[in-house]
Parts: sequence; structure tokens; C-alpha cells
Amino acid sequence: MRGGSIRVGLALALSAAPAAAQFDVYDNPSVLSLPTTLRATVRVPAASPPPGPADTLVALYSLLAACWRPPADLGAAAITARFALRRDGSLQGNPRITFARVRPERREALAAETLSSLARCTPARLTAGLGGAVAGRPIALRFVYPGPNQGDRP
Repeated sequence: MRGGSIRVGLALALSAAPAAAQFDVYDNPSVLSLPTTLRATVRVPAASPPPGPADTLVALYSLLAACWRPPADLGAAAITARFALRRDGSLQGNPRITFARVRPERREALAAETLSSLARCTPARLTAGLGGAVAGRPIALRFVYPGPNQGDRP
């Protein structure tokens, strides 16, 4: 008898639960949003930039990679720049280097080239949709240069 009353009480409690307890995408739009930090790795030097404004993250990363040029006497290297873009594709604040794997004597040249390539590429041509999606979000873009022999590892 006691087990029956517990089941009835549980059924009543569940049916009386507020509707807000049910999961709905419209109640929690963050499920559909981009991650806080956008991360990507691009192999550089890249081919020419894609034609037209970037409408996806892959197109944006390709656009930014197309501006990067290796400094003189650079072997295999990898460097990560962290920055944010405004809705119009311009840089928001100053980009900074958060990681570099390169010979110590080439670090400054690599960092300078990476920062100047971001300056050359911005404002990036973005569609209104992508501009709204990436505006103000931190982007951590890792540039990987395999070296002049294309077989070296950073």
C-alpha cells in the first residue's frame, strides 16, 4: 500500500512541475551560439585569399592566412595570435602573441610578421552574418609554417 502512494505522489509532483523546467532551445539560446574563444590552425603561407567577403569561419581563417609571409631565414615555426574583430572586420584592441615555437633568435621577427599580417588583412571583408557572429569574440589563430623545405617540423 505504501509503494502505491509513493508512486501516486511522484506522478503528481512531476505533473505539477513548472513548464520552465522543460528544456527548450528558445529558452536557452546559448546552445546555438559559438564557443567563447574561436580556435583554428592554418598552414602558411596560404594561397590567394578567397574571392568575396568571408561568410564562414573557414573562409575567415583562410583570408587571414593569405596575408602571412615568412620572415627571412625562418625555419619551421608555429605561432598563435589572439585577437578580436569588430562587426566590420577591423581589429578590436591590440592583437597579442600567446605562443611561439621557433628558434629563439627568430622569435621577434616571427611575432612582428604575424602582427603586421593581421594589420594588413584587416579590416577583413565579412558578410553581415559572420560579422555579427564573431564581433568581440576572442580568436586564437595558430599559424604553422613547415619551413622552406616543407618537411621540417616546428
